[in-house]
Amino acid sequence: QVELVESGGGSVQAGGSLKLSCAATSYIYKWRCMAWFRQAPGKEREVVATILFTGDGHTYFADSVKDRFTLSRDHDKNTLYLQMNSLKPEDTGVYHCAADGRLWSGGRCDSRIQSFTYWGQGTQVTVSS
Repeated sequence: QVELVESGGGSVQAGGSLKLSCAATSYIYKWRCMAWFRQAPGKEREVVATILFTGDGHTYFADSVKDRFTLSRDHDKNTLYLQMNSLKPEDTGVYHCAADGRLWSGGRCDSRIQSFTYWGQGTQVTVSS
């Protein structure tokens, strides 16, 4: 049974940084795509970023986090990271890691929720103004 465990969330002031970790109980390199999603109170879950583990290693970031968030991975530790800088109050939410995502016909990660097989329980990020 594959498990994804997120950590690194917390409370920060606007402008601060956090680094989220997603540790998998399986070898992450066997998946085509992994991603981070977030869900704010009263809102639908939305994609934050995706990473392709094959080909050119393409990454995708939602417009709302582009140039502030970055992805990295450690295959030896089977861990995906999300570095979040210049945090804003609107970044507040529960951040979920997702794995084993499918590809679009163009060879990029399908960023829809239903694309991903495995999900973590999430880690809370709260950004105060």
